[in-house]
Amino acid sequence: MRIGVVFPQTEIGADPAVIRAYAAAVEELGFEHILAYDHVVGADPAVYPGWSGPYNVDSAFHEPMVLYGFLAAITSLELVTGVIISPQRQTVLMAKQAAEVDILTGGRFRLGVGLGWNQVEYEALGKDFGNRGRRLSEQVALMRRLWTERTVTFEGKFETVTGAGLAPLPVQRPIPVWIGGSSPQALRRLGRIADGWFPQVQPGERLAEGLALIRESAVAHDRDPAAIGMEGRVGVAKGAEAAAKAVSDWRLAGATHVSVNTMGFGATRVDAHIAALAEVAHLVGLPPREIS
Repeated sequence: MRIGVVFPQTEIGADPAVIRAYAAAVEELGFEHILAYDHVVGADPAVYPGWSGPYNVDSAFHEPMVLYGFLAAITSLELVTGVIISPQRQTVLMAKQAAEVDILTGGRFRLGVGLGWNQVEYEALGKDFGNRGRRLSEQVALMRRLWTERTVTFEGKFETVTGAGLAPLPVQRPIPVWIGGSSPQALRRLGRIADGWFPQVQPGERLAEGLALIRESAVAHDRDPAAIGMEGRVGVAKGAEAAAKAVSDWRLAGATHVSVNTMGFGATRVDAHIAALAEVAHLVGLPPREIS
């Protein structure tokens, strides 16, 4: 099982030197990937009375594709979006950006996509919130063709490309596409088209039920369920020992990857995030690296 970290989006700030130091520390501690998730704009609670979303207009988010262009130059870690809210983005442009990140990392990129929950954000980006599930499935099919074919003609319900292609093509052809979600519809979609799953539940009965539905869907579509990866997520709010135990639980649950999330435990400086990761790395036995 490969162990990485969740980029502390809302707490790391905007100083490029701090981001550089964080990435270097993560690599030196022996973690294998950085996962970042996506919000383009936040809603203003003053405009939306009773707003209950986990993020708002004051929640800081770095744009993952641009961030990864920066990180690709300073680290050899795998870079993962977990997730890009793909139906609110232009599909061909997203495929182009993903191909570029894959090239800059030498093929160390996974594109995680999901539906999102924020209608305000969809409106701001000019996309329909109501068709996002159907659109995501079509996006994945089109992107895989764009990543593997010199020229593409594609006419779907939502997407049309006529005799056009990306250049340069990515290193990975196609780039792995992982999907987040835990609804029955999302799980069936996962089994049908995904290379991996970002569960929104912890190991236990609900995870087992989700895996069973993914396997059922995969088999129904002549796919090997064992080829579909799974990445768990572990928080440090209850301490490093609890986080290390959670990493072990994910390993026993069959996860191929896990990410350690240091957001939300009270850190106000990047040093505190790094210190928390160092404790977890030690407890799970990650071998440190020497970075030249």
